[in-house]
Amino acid sequence: MTASVDSELRGPIRTRFTDLFGVRHPIVQGGMQWVGRAELVAAVAEAGGLGMITALTQPTPEALAAEIDRCRQLTDRPFGVNVTVLPSIAPPPYAEYRAVIVESGVPVVETAGSSPAEHMDDFKRAGIKVLHKCTSVRHALTAQRLGVDAVSIDGFECAGHPGEDDVPGLILVPAAADALTIPFVASGGFADGRGLVAALALGADGVNMGTRFLCTREAPVHRRIKERIVAADELDTELIFRPLRNTARVASNGVSREVVEILSAGGTFEDVRALVAGARGRRVYELGDPEFGIWSVGLSQGLVRDIPTVRELVDRIVGEAADIVRGRLAALLTG
Repeated sequence: MTASVDSELRGPIRTRFTDLFGVRHPIVQGGMQWVGRAELVAAVAEAGGLGMITALTQPTPEALAAEIDRCRQLTDRPFGVNVTVLPSIAPPPYAEYRAVIVESGVPVVETAGSSPAEHMDDFKRAGIKVLHKCTSVRHALTAQRLGVDAVSIDGFECAGHPGEDDVPGLILVPAAADALTIPFVASGGFADGRGLVAALALGADGVNMGTRFLCTREAPVHRRIKERIVAADELDTELIFRPLRNTARVASNGVSREVVEILSAGGTFEDVRALVAGARGRRVYELGDPEFGIWSVGLSQGLVRDIPTVRELVDRIVGEAADIVRGRLAALLTG
């Protein structure tokens, strides 16, 4: 029996998150710069999860509208759009991106970075559900007060920006469960059915995965990068920008190690600007050269051992989770 058929027979795992967002499985593919494109997002949606197009991967609001249309041609299931708001000298036209999202009728938005406050009125008027990414319980509580529908709690294990508190998921997730009343998903370090069961046991309503989806056949990333993730382990990341209190977890390579060395020696952002340029990171995914620039990956790469299709991955995770709950965990109570 194939993994896909097996998982269908077991049935979905129903949580507050699946009920609220209208998806089959409590699995989210969050926003990933340069990677959250239609082919990956549609594959996640078709597999029963919730995928997110990354708005700022698209160079203009018009390009985002076209990418949403392209995704709709690939799936009729729910998907969302990620909008990451970060301080910038020359910020992108967020209001125009927001207008495109509203006009497109996308049912879900994942906000990240700064507070979603300035976007909430427009999204809520349009009936869009908002999932906000947080790295601390205090930020999650603020988002809850602002009226978001759910939050994603990112532990220290995650790729990208884990915040400055360095709290891992084993502590952060149950702390969030104790404090929040709205549904939330756990992010950072999740890659398989064991992680999904653990997240649910700790009080989350699902999991959000980036690195694991990065290493699937549909991810628009050069295969050599995916093979690098499979070959790597949980030790092969670097935390850059820590002296600047803007910590980011990225793949360990010559560039990221040089950035760490420069900043640790008292360097400033201007001293590493050329090394961390986003254009270089984008070329990593296009060229398949993992040493070309900075690129994000989480500790969960230590659990990534193959490059499946998205459908195979989601079915495997759900099947593993069901087996753990109905098998090993149930046996512990009956022995």
